[in-house]
Amino acid sequence: QVQLVESGGGVVQAGGSLRLSCTATGRTNYRMGWFRQAPGKEREFVASINWGGSSTYYTDSVKGRFTISRDNAKNTLYLQMNSLKPEDTAVYYCAAGGVYYGGTSDSSWDRYNYRGQGTQVTVSS
Repeated sequence: QVQLVESGGGVVQAGGSLRLSCTATGRTNYRMGWFRQAPGKEREFVASINWGGSSTYYTDSVKGRFTISRDNAKNTLYLQMNSLKPEDTAVYYCAAGGVYYGGTSDSSWDRYNYRGQGTQVTVSS
């Protein structure tokens, strides 16, 4: 069983930065990813990373602004978010499980076996 706990959310002004963390317990040699859900909207994929951390995949709206990384020695997944925009406001969730593909197959929430409870990110204009 894998448990995931996110942290690092908060309120930041547009143009600012935040770093989210997701600490995992249990077996963690999986693909991991970040998703987000804004009020009144469907949950959407943000980024994924393979087990070794050598390959990443992003949704177009965050490319060049967000960076996903992981430290397997610390069982921790990160999401560095720069140049934040009001439209980035959402609850951010980390997820683990399945095989990394580096493409749209990574973007399905249902293909991750384990999910965290989420952390709120609010970007003010």
